[in-house]
Amino acid sequence: MSRILIVEDEAIIRNALKRLLEHHNHQVSEAGSVEEARKLGPDGFDLVLSDLRLPGEPGTEMIALAEPAPVLIMTSYASMRSAVDALKLGAVDYIAKPFDHDELLETVERLLHKRTLSQGETPEIANADNQRQAMIGSCTAMQVVYNRIHKTAPTDVTVLILGESGTGKELVARAIHQQSHRAHQPLISVNCAAIPETLIESELFGHEKGAFTGASAARTGLVEAADGGTLFLDEIGELPLDAQARLLRVLQEGEIRRIGSVETRHVNIRLIAATHRDLHAMSKTGEFRLDLYYRLNVMQVDLPALRDRDDDILEIADALLSRVCHRHEREGLRLTQAARRLIHEYLWPGNVRELENALERGVILAEGHLIHPEDLGLAAGSGQTARRPRPAAETDSVVTPPAGHETDDSEGENLSLEDYFQHFVLEHQDRMSETELAQKLGISRKSLWERRQRLGIPRKKASRRSSS
Repeated sequence: MSRILIVEDEAIIRNALKRLLEHHNHQVSEAGSVEEARKLGPDGFDLVLSDLRLPGEPGTEMIALAEPAPVLIMTSYASMRSAVDALKLGAVDYIAKPFDHDELLETVERLLHKRTLSQGETPEIANADNQRQAMIGSCTAMQVVYNRIHKTAPTDVTVLILGESGTGKELVARAIHQQSHRAHQPLISVNCAAIPETLIESELFGHEKGAFTGASAARTGLVEAADGGTLFLDEIGELPLDAQARLLRVLQEGEIRRIGSVETRHVNIRLIAATHRDLHAMSKTGEFRLDLYYRLNVMQVDLPALRDRDDDILEIADALLSRVCHRHEREGLRLTQAARRLIHEYLWPGNVRELENALERGVILAEGHLIHPEDLGLAAGSGQTARRPRPAAETDSVVTPPAGHETDDSEGENLSLEDYFQHFVLEHQDRMSETELAQKLGISRKSLWERRQRLGIPRKKASRRSSS
């Protein structure tokens, strides 16, 4: 049961919120001011809902007092600018009064779920020297991955890891294996794309002596070698159809038969598969067996691309740089600010693997104790150095109005993106349709609807221009 603190000076609103949240199985405490809330120890709650305008200290004081608990600011439409300022101070979100109950509950559940994920313990992986190292990254997408690893590892279900090449699919497979009850048994890793198609069945399932030309002795396959442990099949989308049929038999019956043998052997393995390809789409074209796809996709883990882990990139770079420096015995090398900026803005089509390669180049080429942008070798590529768009929270406070919309200088000065959206929609929604508003703002109708929901701007259906 989640513990929520409501800080609201109007007793009617406070009591209504308390009844609503308690009805949905939350434990609720209440305070009428920041001073009263301070006595309750706000940092011990899972979530704090605070009005912006309170007697005495303002509601923004709760942001620091409640840390690390997230603070959801409640405000009126007239105080929307102050709510934006609250976000800049560290509030996780805000909701406008009067708010819809369903919208409020959805926001509360989303923030509580996000907090649960962020409190998840980062998985540790043992390296070749049996030293345990935590996985790197704390962005929301990786917190979802960590949560999925913790819940999946103790079970014996088949796992399908999806992600682009270089995102760390094998690391996730190792983390799942090492946190499972099979951790003391072997983890056999196979890259299906690295084995010739004519040999892959023999490699996986073994063969008897004389089964084919060159089979001078019987050989145990990798599936059999993984008995009792975990088999990790990377790039499983490259597996030939004949081998897919044999693998399906292993998953359904726990049986294998070596090539050239009539004897069936039983195996007890946990299968983890990974691919960067769309197996479901491949099944429609006959490239991948649909029945095998359903057998593999019991539990799915989606790994984000490095370009989508904006908050993690420099943290990953620092950790990789430390390892590369140690490997090349060049301890103490540092990235210049320009190099760090390039790393942060580069699109990384090769993901973490490409980042590590770039850092290794930098360590080898660096003169002195600093690694400069030219040492990384990223500029001379295939046009992949285009700058990533910064998140709205990091963009400059001044934004450019949509084409055809005029504002005077005093109105546009220091206007944030959220402020501008609020101002533009409220000013024009009486004479523009939703499609026209979205086009003028340069966003999709879906994005317009989502921002309306987040900012608490209802649609004025009655006043919309009728189509004629």
